[in-house]
Amino acid sequence: MTAHQNGQATESTSECVDLLGVGFGPANLSLAIALQEDSPRTTALFLEAEQDPVWQGGMLLDGSNMQNHPYRDLVMLRNPRSRYSFLNYLFEQGRLIEYLNLPMEFPLRKEYAQYIQWATRQFRAQAEFGARVTEIAIAEVDGMPGYVVTCSDGSYRRGRALMLGIGRTPYVPSPFDKLDSPRVCHLTRYLHTVRQLTQAPPKSVAVIGGSQSAVEIVLDLASRFPQARIVNYVRRYGLPLKDTSPFSEEGFFPAFTNYYFKANRSGKDTLDAYMRPTNYSSSDADVLHRLYALIYEQRIDGEQRVFVHGNSEVRRAEVDDSGVWFEVEEVHTNDVMEDRADLVVLATGFRDLGPHPHQEPYPALLSGVIDQFQFDADGYLLVEANYFLRSHTDSTPPLILNGLCESSHGIGDAGSFSLLSLRAATILEGLRGQGIT
Repeated sequence: MTAHQNGQATESTSECVDLLGVGFGPANLSLAIALQEDSPRTTALFLEAEQDPVWQGGMLLDGSNMQNHPYRDLVMLRNPRSRYSFLNYLFEQGRLIEYLNLPMEFPLRKEYAQYIQWATRQFRAQAEFGARVTEIAIAEVDGMPGYVVTCSDGSYRRGRALMLGIGRTPYVPSPFDKLDSPRVCHLTRYLHTVRQLTQAPPKSVAVIGGSQSAVEIVLDLASRFPQARIVNYVRRYGLPLKDTSPFSEEGFFPAFTNYYFKANRSGKDTLDAYMRPTNYSSSDADVLHRLYALIYEQRIDGEQRVFVHGNSEVRRAEVDDSGVWFEVEEVHTNDVMEDRADLVVLATGFRDLGPHPHQEPYPALLSGVIDQFQFDADGYLLVEANYFLRSHTDSTPPLILNGLCESSHGIGDAGSFSLLSLRAATILEGLRGQGIT
């Protein structure tokens, strides 16, 4: 088989695998574990763009937790006896007894990142790191339709089926989407950015967004740069408390996923509005209390440096050598004020799949093959219950989305660990049905 890169034919010598995975974060890692434990004869290769991936590396803040029950890990709900559980990780690290004595409901985010690295290292034989995929195509592979994936170095990988687990695209709202400056960073780059500012600490920072991440970032900035003016701009009146009702938390049950999947688009929109405060644009009580107490104490001292401005939306922004200048509109009175900051941090979340301006119709990597797959009447990519994309013809090889399907499967597919291992089991069953495993 030959393929083309930069107009030149290049012979591919890579062996064809049953399943070719793009991305090797927690979603595809969980699937790799399921394959090893339940379908060991299936050949799989995972391509990861990062040389040394770190889960949520930009947000491993001191003291921050992952807001997820530790047993909802890479494997536990699918196979509680798995050696890849968080519990076994703690045991092998000699920290189990100490962990059980922690006065914390949820694990530290940095410890969960280390758990994921521990599991990832055990699958290095099934993954290639520093392999950045630039193109995906459908071609004849060993006499059958399959996938040919091109990497940035011009090399090719081949598979009978393709699994996309690259995570969601950061959402950069207007007007910041038109700025290309190191003075503006998305939360995914937060720690990488502020660690470079130790020699020239910012005197002013603006944080855009009203999420848990926004509150954590404001607290971290206040500790890291105690003399800086830090303003959190929030479109809503204030910073709401997360909905942690156990009844709402059942949105992270597989039964809710099945229910959501069967609902029409209007029903999905209604369910989204109800479930949103369980995961988005809201914060846990502990960080809200810390932030409120910090602001109160600063007011007592007559030296307030941290502010939360509600009902505010940035309308215009520009960058020059002195900083980021922007106009903020009060959303109810339409009053406009100007502000500037040395740094703007966008705690604005991620894009889901869909036709709306804050969404993306499909992952950009699929641009070369997307015409083989169907969209519904509302403009949403058609995803089956088992996470396979619905193709126009039966001859199209299987393509699966792993961790990208909140708009079709609901809040349980929102990038959390809640249903990660059960999703892997569902996908594995779908692969069996397609004769891949």
